[in-house]
Amino acid sequence: MIATPQPQPMTVQDYLTWEPQQELRYEFVDGDIFATTGGTLPHNDIAINLLTALRPRIRTQGCRINIADAKVNVTPSIYRYPDLIVSCDKRDQTALYAIQYPKLIVEVLSPGTEAIDRGDKFKEYRTLSSLEEYVLISSAEVEIYRRGEGRLWLYTAYQGEDTIRLESVDFELPIALLYEGVFLGG
Repeated sequence: MIATPQPQPMTVQDYLTWEPQQELRYEFVDGDIFATTGGTLPHNDIAINLLTALRPRIRTQGCRINIADAKVNVTPSIYRYPDLIVSCDKRDQTALYAIQYPKLIVEVLSPGTEAIDRGDKFKEYRTLSSLEEYVLISSAEVEIYRRGEGRLWLYTAYQGEDTIRLESVDFELPIALLYEGVFLGG
C-alpha cells in the first residue's frame, strides 16, 4: 500500500482518537500521519492466499492472525499497518486497537512501498523484541528475515518451486500457493 504524508503533526492520543473516524487508514510515525492507499488486486490476492493457508495452523497454536486493517504499535510514537500479522502473546488476544507483540509480520511489496518496507519499517520492526520473522513477498520471490542471536537477522530467499518455511509458527507452504490464482500482468 502506498503511504502519502499529511501536513499536520499530531500527538499519539490525537491520532488514536482521530484515525478510527476516517475513511482511509493512516500510519503514525513520530507525529506525522501517512494515508495508506489500497494495494493492487494481485497484492491483495497474495495476502489472502497466505492468510487462508496459515490461519488453520495459527488458530491451533492459540495465536491471533490479522490482515491489512490491523495496525501494529511498534513504539509509543509509531503505528504501522502491515499486510499480515501473527501474535501469540496473550496480551494481544483481546487487543481492540493495535497489536503490540507480533511474532510474524508480512509485507507484500509494491513499487510504491518497497523502499519503506525494506528500510524504515524493517528498522522499526526490528525493535520489537517479540518479532521472530519479517517476510517480504514480491512478484518474483519471498524473502524472510529471521531473528538470530543478539542483533543478528538471518536472511533466506525463496523462489520458483521452493517450499517456504515460517519457523516462528512452525509452518511450511509451497511458494506456488502464494501465487495461486494471482494474475501479475505482463
